[in-house]
Formats: sequence, structure tokens, C-alpha cells
Amino acid sequence: MEKPLVLDGVAIAAEIKAEVAGEVETLIGRGIQPGLAVILVGSVAASEIYVRSKVKTCGELGIYSEMLTPPESVTTDELLAMVAELNARDKIDGILIQLPLPAHVDTKRLLDAVVPEKDVDGFHPVNVGRLQSGQPGLQPCTPAGVMEMLRRRGISVAGKNAVVIGRSDIVGKPMAMLLLNASATVTVCHSKTEDLASYTQRADVLVAAIGRAGFVTEDMVKPGAVVVDVGINRVTSEEKVREFFGDDAGRAATFAKRGSVVVGDVHPEAFRTSGAYTPVPGGVGALTIAMLMANTVKAAKLRRGDA
Repeated sequence: MEKPLVLDGVAIAAEIKAEVAGEVETLIGRGIQPGLAVILVGSVAASEIYVRSKVKTCGELGIYSEMLTPPESVTTDELLAMVAELNARDKIDGILIQLPLPAHVDTKRLLDAVVPEKDVDGFHPVNVGRLQSGQPGLQPCTPAGVMEMLRRRGISVAGKNAVVIGRSDIVGKPMAMLLLNASATVTVCHSKTEDLASYTQRADVLVAAIGRAGFVTEDMVKPGAVVVDVGINRVTSEEKVREFFGDDAGRAATFAKRGSVVVGDVHPEAFRTSGAYTPVPGGVGALTIAMLMANTVKAAKLRRGDA
């Protein structure tokens, strides 16, 4: 059997960023600099690292960016006022609210307050409706990144059986809709699905986005299938590292240094008989920030009737 194609998210993200930088340069030449505002509430270490990475990427691509950092004690009303001010500013094309928010903040109300034209996460009900009806709009970054990855590597989903494991509003549902819009025959499975393997074994394209380490095993995957692993899970026991990666010296060294290793929702052994797969790390995760940048430029153009 041929070796599976590794879908290198880092390389594809670099392609997307290079194209975005070219678009930004063209827009700046016309007096338009796309702008992104990120709201980061409180001090969650993982969120801070992620937001810094987004702001750094904006700088590299020529996108104007602002980071707003209200304290954890901020109220929903104060955040709504902040969003209203950003909605009204012409210099800001995209507004991103870093999740999770503190428990006392009404997350849904806040996300819905971002005007659809600046909703670069693609979470607003209007953008969800545009996605469902096939109208131009801003699409959630991770599933849009998956479709971009498949397109750029010449993998057509038209007429194929696609199975999505997971039904979240952020990944599972929009992923299913994008696949359906691309003429795949789509099945959505989840934690309550009975006899899950009977669905996954028939999938030509399998997308795992359930948030459980190594959940999809080799016997669940159809030989030659395209396996897209959206999961990012931290394994913190030596026993589990061995279970997932055997005697892999690289993973053992990472565990010894950091005390944890990242694994997706697909058991690494399940990739062996696939036709193509996304590694973790270095697969889908690498595309999310690139697609956020692409969405910011798309928002700048859509707002001006250019897209």
C-alpha cells in the first residue's frame, strides 16, 4: 500500500499568508489597511499566547491590529459598550472576542453584538445563515481552513461519503455545511451516536472534532480514507504517551521536557492505512490563524463591496 499523503498545515498556512500579504499590499495601495481588534479578558496563559500570535501575524502581513485587555472583573455591559465602539469604527474590519470568557459574562450576547460584517470568527447567526444558504460571508476559521487545505492539495469531496464526528457550533456544524456545499454526502456523528464505527468505516473523508484523545482507532477508518484530525488534546501521563506513540523517541523527549504531549482525536496508528491525513501538531491547528487573517482581509473587501 502507498504511503499516505501528509497534509502539512504549516506549509499550507504559509501559502495562505503569502497570498493575504499580497492582498493587503494591494489594498494599502488604494488607501485601505485592513484592521483587526482582539478582545482578551483577564489573564489566561493559553489565551494570551494565542492572541499574541494573532497580533504578531497581523504585523507580519501588514494588517493593522489592536489588542484590548479589560480585567477579569469586566461586566457584560462594559464589554458590550466596547464592542459597540469597535462596530462603529471604520478602521476596524474584524472583531475577535477570545474565548473562553469569565463565567459571569454573557458570551452569547456578546458574540451576537458583533456586527456580521466584522464577525471574523463566523459565529454570528447571520453568518451562520449565509453559510447554510451558500451566500458570501465570513466562515468559521477552522472548518474553512480544512476546506482550503483539501482544495489546495487537489482532494475533491464531491460525491464522496463524508463523516464529521462532533456537532459544535465552532467546528462540527459549519464543517458539515461546508462539505455539503461542496457536494459531499454528509453524516454528522456525536457522543450519542450508536455504533459509531459503522458510519466511520464507510467514510471517504473523516473529520474528527470531538475533543477526546485518540478516540478514533485504526479499525474505525476505511483504508485509503482522507482523515482530518481537528483535535488538540494534552496527554500528561507517560503510560498514555507510550499507548499513543509507542517508542517514538521524539515524543518521549517532548514529554520529558514539557510534561505533556499533544495528540489529536485520532489515534496515530489510524493514519497508517489512510490515503491522506493531517498530523497533530502541524495540521489543522496551523491553519486557523492563517484563515483569521484571510477573513480580516475578506471583511475589509466585503464591507467596501469589493469581494
